Amino acid sequence: MAKARKIFVCQSCGSTTGKWAGQCEACNEWNSIVEGQDEAHPAGLGKASHNQAKGRLIPLSDLQGEDIPPPRMISNIDEFDRACGGGLVPGSAILIGGDPGIGKSTILLQAVGNLANNGINTIYISGEESISQVRMRARRLGLSKCPVKLGAETNLRDILATLDQEPGLQVVVIDSIQTMYADTVSSAPGTVTQVRTCAQELIRYAKRKNVCIFLVGHVTKDGQIAGPRVLEHMVDTVLYFEGDRGHQFKILRAVKNRFGGTDEIGVFEMSDMGLRQVSNPSALFIGNRAGDISGSAIFAGMEGSRPMLVEIQALVAPSTLGQPRRAVVGWDNGRLAMIIAVLDARCGLGLGAYDIYLNVAGGLRITEPAADMAVAAALISSLSDRPIPEETILFGEISLSGEIRPVSQAEARLKESSKLGFVQAYMPANIKHKGKSLKFVELDQITKLVDLVAQDALQ
Repeated sequence: MAKARKIFVCQSCGSTTGKWAGQCEACNEWNSIVEGQDEAHPAGLGKASHNQAKGRLIPLSDLQGEDIPPPRMISNIDEFDRACGGGLVPGSAILIGGDPGIGKSTILLQAVGNLANNGINTIYISGEESISQVRMRARRLGLSKCPVKLGAETNLRDILATLDQEPGLQVVVIDSIQTMYADTVSSAPGTVTQVRTCAQELIRYAKRKNVCIFLVGHVTKDGQIAGPRVLEHMVDTVLYFEGDRGHQFKILRAVKNRFGGTDEIGVFEMSDMGLRQVSNPSALFIGNRAGDISGSAIFAGMEGSRPMLVEIQALVAPSTLGQPRRAVVGWDNGRLAMIIAVLDARCGLGLGAYDIYLNVAGGLRITEPAADMAVAAALISSLSDRPIPEETILFGEISLSGEIRPVSQAEARLKESSKLGFVQAYMPANIKHKGKSLKFVELDQITKLVDLVAQDALQ
């Protein structure tokens, strides 16, 4: 038997090296390399003989009408099912991550509790809490009578043996993957080798038994799931819980989904009875808005397939510093710098000499470029001290030349705005739209937006 040799593994990205270094050359993380052992592997499998080849190729055309997958399992938590792509797919592996205490274990216990009440055989295995502690949390959530089977174990061999003995198993929760360990690996639990090995075995079990499995993952200080990034490539769906401790609203976002759309979100509100879903987040994010305040604009955005209205707040103040300050919450800092440069170069506003603060209300984070026009309007409104007309929504992408470009799914944005009582829309020109419930103001240049919002205040 070959002797195991020592290697050094980065706990951030999983890369290996033959000697220790203070900084990982692959991901540039400091003090993330620890010593491990590389178990010997055979040099090669060699060429398989004809009678040993067990694989069989099946033409895609022969699968029509065969192997029809079973329907998705519904948890009756609409926001959770939406983030998962419309329900749980049998045989899928779902990784869910988030900051400590944000509600990962709570939402999963609520979901499997509802699934168990619907007659689905579920098992919840905790590696961080005892069974009595999980039962205490279930009692607080009103789930004490749910037929969910509980387990407290961290040994992967014992977990798989227990799962194999359970007939008709459909859903399994592993909380968390960093606490699991395989006795075939010499490294400590939570290391890259252990996380990768345990996840691979659990995913293989899920595919073989057609069981939907949830893996709870801890996150690093940067907000990424701890362990190698290959873990995200191994699973079918990756969900992130987003939210600030200062906000009561939590957002479950799908960043990867092989069986549904990405960037789908579910909005939840933390209460004393656990996480309560928010069915109309648009009304929530703009509910307390005062319409006669400058620097406020309503953006009609899209989160996956869901239209959502969000308030964007801007404050432009004279700066006493040599380098004016820029503070951004909920939007891309580089994108804000581009909008400021376009307003300075194409419209001559001189925003570069001001302190600028930008905030997306409600703790939501916006990534789509369609928010450009709403951000620009909020900046112009704050600079001129002129409020944007009440019951007005904005959306559109701004180019470096100062043109306002069309964006996708304009019809859904306008329909959501009309449903919530808005009467006017500032939008790019040449967009096909239906209905007459809104007054459309079509713009093709950023200078027209300045004239519309600021009127004569900046002259």
